[in-house]
Amino acid sequence: MAGLKLSLYLGCTVATDEYAYELSTLNTLPKLGVELEYLEGASCCGSPLMSVNMKSFAYLALRNLALADATGLDTLVLCPGCHLAFYEAAHYAEQSSQLKEELNALLSNEGLNYQGKVKAWHLVDLLHDGLGLDKIKSAVSKPLKGLRLATHIGCHAIRPSRLPRVDDPENPVKLDRLVEALGAEVVDYPEKLDCCGAGFLLGNPQAGLTVAGVKVKALQARGVDGLVVACPLCHKMLGQKQQSASQVVGAELDLPVIYYTQLLG
Repeated sequence: MAGLKLSLYLGCTVATDEYAYELSTLNTLPKLGVELEYLEGASCCGSPLMSVNMKSFAYLALRNLALADATGLDTLVLCPGCHLAFYEAAHYAEQSSQLKEELNALLSNEGLNYQGKVKAWHLVDLLHDGLGLDKIKSAVSKPLKGLRLATHIGCHAIRPSRLPRVDDPENPVKLDRLVEALGAEVVDYPEKLDCCGAGFLLGNPQAGLTVAGVKVKALQARGVDGLVVACPLCHKMLGQKQQSASQVVGAELDLPVIYYTQLLG
């Protein structure tokens, strides 16, 4: 995959709040031979509409994929939730040729046409499957020897298993291997597949903070040096909201939560 060129889809959370993910991606991937250009005209992935109106959700998601189709470039999607939305919408549209025609008729008002020609990569499968571990290892100049790190892949990266996802839903290991490729030790832990709590944040913030706090507390008890993530909402819940979560779970929380791209750079 030498000289790979991709469009970059940020999604709402990365662009407005979790821009450390964006900046570290732009800083590191070119060093691995990946050229990135922003997907011009991109909008929300549509996922907030999924439980309200599937057709509206699919339109928004396919609109972004149609923009990617027009570039002829595969697209890098930093947020697993957006990545899932694109695969969910594509699957939904392919179930009915009539629905696909209706959606493309709407897209034609913008001169767009969804064809499904390009692949949507998430950061983890791009690095692990697309570029490969050997390429990552060969680019390391300062191995992270002595660091004990845990990983959190995030729910949307691995579920639902009926759709193409980033890693195995029961035993995700790709992010672990990527961290090990940088020289760090990966620490396994029983709560590895537990949610970050973001799904509760709007409806029941207390529950969301409890879920996040319990996970961070468990990791601190295992003495890890940090937690590595590749999801903006997981970073927000497990990192940014530690102070709020500490008040809910009654424990002092102070665990570094790091994007994989920050480790790379």
